[in-house]
Amino acid sequence: MNRPDHATTQPVPVYRPSDQEIDVYGLTHTGKVRANNQDHFLIGSLRKQMEVRLTSLPDVAPLLDPAERLAFLAMVADGVGGGPKGEEASRLAVEMVTQYVVHSMRCYYTADPNDEAAFSRSLVEAATRCHLDLAEHAAGDPTRRGMATTLTLWISVWPRGYLLHVGDSRCYLLRRGELRQISRDQTMAQDLVDQGILTRTDAYQTRWANVLASSIGGPRAAPVVSRLDPAWGDIGLLCSDGLTKHVPDARIREHLLAMTSARQACEALLQDALDAGGSDNITVVIGRMPSPPGGGT
Repeated sequence: MNRPDHATTQPVPVYRPSDQEIDVYGLTHTGKVRANNQDHFLIGSLRKQMEVRLTSLPDVAPLLDPAERLAFLAMVADGVGGGPKGEEASRLAVEMVTQYVVHSMRCYYTADPNDEAAFSRSLVEAATRCHLDLAEHAAGDPTRRGMATTLTLWISVWPRGYLLHVGDSRCYLLRRGELRQISRDQTMAQDLVDQGILTRTDAYQTRWANVLASSIGGPRAAPVVSRLDPAWGDIGLLCSDGLTKHVPDARIREHLLAMTSARQACEALLQDALDAGGSDNITVVIGRMPSPPGGGT
């Protein structure tokens, strides 16, 4: 598991923000060139549920808290393979990985929440199972051959946060005015940059920029899990490359700094991408942590 630097992780008070305190929104758009939308996203909360059939306890109400959030998650998937195949791949990936996460007893109930390695392995396993299922799904139908998708999943099990990443859909974090790309693009171009063969500027201009080195359902999936704990006032962004092809990081930072709501920021970024050409499907998910209780830091 990748470990972030000290600027990314800091102690967070035990107080848990409610769903109403977390400003979150997402949208997806076909763009101005593509005939269909191959992107999908999901935002959700996982909650405790227990049905008491029989008990000797006089009052079980204190034991039950259906409003308690076990985890918060958001994900973006960008299908590849062309036409309906890409849309189906991203849709199935979102559905499958959600089911694996929600129903993983080891991940949420039997695993020690302090055992980071076990929790990370369960997320990697969810992505790997999704990859194998999607590959098997395509293998049984020649018309689905080549279908694959990116997957970028943010999951917060308070007070910890984790990023699961496959492909080149991105995760950004704005903290104290500094915007950082937390995910690493799993593309052939980025591999060449890491090897010192290309500069980052040159890489964006090559045909390798859009060739995935890792994807769900593709020839190879290399899920990466990073620990990234939330902090008061954080703003997180998940997006498909339909946004980052047209909107530079500096402009993304401007919008996040000036945002009045997650919805307003999503819509503003979408409009920038459309105004710049909208050559691909565009998906944006933004979440903002509240200010600390009592106005502290």
